[in-house]
Amino acid sequence: MNKIQKRTKIVATLGPASSDKTILTNMIAKGVDVCRLNFSHGSQDDHLKVIKTIQEINNEHPFNVGILADLQGPKIRIGKMKEGGAILINGSQVEITTKELIGDEARIYITYENFPNDVKENEIILLDDGKLQLRVISTNHKDTVKCQVVHGGVLTSRKGVNLPNTKVSIPSLTEEDLDNLNFALDNGADWIAMSFVRSAEDIHQCKEIIKSKGSHALVIAKIEKPEAIDNIDAIIEATDAIMVARGDLGVEMPMEVVPGLQKMIVQKCRDLSRPVIIATQMLESMITTPRPTRAEVNDVANSVLDGADAVMLSGETSVGEFPEIVIETMTKVITQVEATSYPYYSPKESVLSEQTKISDAICGSSIHLAKNTKATAFAVMTSSGYTALEISSYRPDAHIYVFTGNKNLINQLSLLWGVKVFVYSKFESTDGTIQDVNGLLKELNLVSPGEIVINTASTPLHQKGKTNTIRVSQLS
Repeated sequence: MNKIQKRTKIVATLGPASSDKTILTNMIAKGVDVCRLNFSHGSQDDHLKVIKTIQEINNEHPFNVGILADLQGPKIRIGKMKEGGAILINGSQVEITTKELIGDEARIYITYENFPNDVKENEIILLDDGKLQLRVISTNHKDTVKCQVVHGGVLTSRKGVNLPNTKVSIPSLTEEDLDNLNFALDNGADWIAMSFVRSAEDIHQCKEIIKSKGSHALVIAKIEKPEAIDNIDAIIEATDAIMVARGDLGVEMPMEVVPGLQKMIVQKCRDLSRPVIIATQMLESMITTPRPTRAEVNDVANSVLDGADAVMLSGETSVGEFPEIVIETMTKVITQVEATSYPYYSPKESVLSEQTKISDAICGSSIHLAKNTKATAFAVMTSSGYTALEISSYRPDAHIYVFTGNKNLINQLSLLWGVKVFVYSKFESTDGTIQDVNGLLKELNLVSPGEIVINTASTPLHQKGKTNTIRVSQLS
């Protein structure tokens, strides 16, 4: 009986290296749970082909891979630079302008129209993930900002700009984002990731659009701005999931604070039963080499130990040379950590609300029972997914098997720690259904005779109400 299943999920960014159906099928078989489409790159036609490939793979195999559409958000970039890029020398001066031109050592075009109004004297501007650093000397508040080069280097076209000390006045969903959001919703995305979220209001705006489209998609707030850290509690409350996007976060804030922020955010997400993804540079060296650095292995392991629901790969799987080996490597690290040193049943603060207090109490009690009986598995019957979220957030040392007739949940819940979903629609009597799902788990060799299963359901079952029933079953 094969019971080795990783609990921590893998999100893989797709691109030229991984859009081939055979390669993607192998990657999923080796451990990918959610496929990320990065709308900062590629056309909608490119993304549509990949979405269709994922859907075909899900239909042809017993996989339930989710689709995550990651919107670019208000990312500020410089425009085109002269061929080969411009060499910016320490101490030299350079003008940044909102007038479109080909940039050189003297002038650089920026795509952000309000830039001259939003920056102030002595503010620091970071280019190309902080590799180059400029200081504002003056602004004409119209179209030009004079800067001094603090840390120079070669600046090439379309590099990102970070303004750690500037209140940026771009909307969270740009025109391009709205177009991509509608495209993703029309084509069945399960999750929408919003970049550079600054407040809970940003999330509400996105959710309104999703609701108006009648979509089942849920929202992931990417944490990569100081304002998001200031408003972290309200953002976690408002969103459906969180991504700790350490790349931009480590440029916008002092890099040494990011590890502590990662741990703090993961714990807050667990307390509120929100899935949390750790992202950026996890196995970065594997873009060009088939073995990771020991530091990268440690980083993945520590993110697993922190209690993340998922760890994410970016360039490693989208443009890297070894996408399948990357997934194998990450799966090995996750399963080793979970088998030897994972803090199962680690404490969390439950935040009780009037609307969910019965379900929450049932879930908390089921965790207590599972721990005390050394249960092998939970068999969760749910139509909303709420019980799955709640039980998963406790990180139990028992597999979580979810049975649902709600087709929208089948791929969506693939992001949740420890959760495996089955389609099940024979909801008749509670007794009969519990017996039936326990029989299914035995047939699939997921549990053995003599092992204990914690069943959760709503009674009466056919009404699909809130979870109000627990049963402890020792399988015969």
